[in-house]
Amino acid sequence: MPRAASPSPAFAEWHVKRRPSLTVAGPRRIRTGFPVRPVLGAQTHHGITMCYNLRCPGCPIASSSIQAFASLIAACVAVGAIESAPASARGAMEVVENCAVSTTYVRPPARAVTLNQAATEVMLALHLEDRLVGTTYLDDRILPELAEAYARVPVLASKYPSTEVLLAARPDFLYAAYPGAFGPTGVGSRADWKSRGVDTYLAPAGCADKNRPPGVSLETTFNEVRDIARIFGVTARADKLIDTYRAELRSVQDRLGTAAKPPAVFWYDSGDPPQAGACCGAPNEILRRLGARNIFADTPGSWAPVSWEAVIARNPDVIVLANASWSTAEVKRTLLLSRRALAGIEALKQKRIVEIDFSYTTPGIRNVAAVRKLAKALYPDRFR
Repeated sequence: MPRAASPSPAFAEWHVKRRPSLTVAGPRRIRTGFPVRPVLGAQTHHGITMCYNLRCPGCPIASSSIQAFASLIAACVAVGAIESAPASARGAMEVVENCAVSTTYVRPPARAVTLNQAATEVMLALHLEDRLVGTTYLDDRILPELAEAYARVPVLASKYPSTEVLLAARPDFLYAAYPGAFGPTGVGSRADWKSRGVDTYLAPAGCADKNRPPGVSLETTFNEVRDIARIFGVTARADKLIDTYRAELRSVQDRLGTAAKPPAVFWYDSGDPPQAGACCGAPNEILRRLGARNIFADTPGSWAPVSWEAVIARNPDVIVLANASWSTAEVKRTLLLSRRALAGIEALKQKRIVEIDFSYTTPGIRNVAAVRKLAKALYPDRFR
């Protein structure tokens, strides 16, 4: 259908009739691939954004007219509202302080990329997969309850993507779990991305102050979840999620009660000599929640290099093996059992070796599940 004449093309905003060629495939995106931010005050009906010109309210666009369709896109994008943002978030301004970087969010990000698995899982747990245009660096298996949502997110790279790949995704927000993601071997500094107009967020566990006591706690993760929810305008989801996690922790701790003799635990990450869970990372917090004793709780850092002599001298009752693609639990188990000097360690004599996926040791929402997993391994009689 030919469009009616309008006073000036510069002011024309065309009404779109509902037809298959113009359907929306997911929030904020028309089938053509152009990102669309519907007109502030525009009407959205059955997933179709309708932009009206008050001077010509009946001016339709012909589906066969590419030029007219481009005019529609330009008119809708220029106004800059976000269709899928919650009503409470539209026009809201959030100022977030994160690892000494202050960022003002005028509107929720629409094209986020997560740079580590822990960050990806926070986004998915908050049901924000529709805001993700990419994810990277999967350490191991995604949480089963998040797998379906994860499958809908493009994977940009198996590790950190190149600048070219990341720019091609046109992100407006980058979210990382580790400070290295914004380092020279990652994607570049937060300042560099800010200069490109891209906001960034680093999990608070990666802030410099978390490498010394008191270090990371589950409250650190809960605050991270709240921050991300504020940035994306979904604070009610964060409150509900955190309430669920707190209830899970209470359930485990009610089962445990007070241990008569807290087990001494060596958390073996990788390497020979070994890298161990130290004073200030997620492993120490998980063990603390279980009433267990980390044998390297007096060693600075989240992870720290230690000697086999120190492991022997501290004689752990239990050894936890982090299972990662770059350092499997099986390789570490073989090493432990093959060293004659280690044979006298109580954990090896009693065959008390526990395996856990590395992603459970990264500060993040998995730490709650890690508390239950290790509780069952350390205190099996309490969970029969």
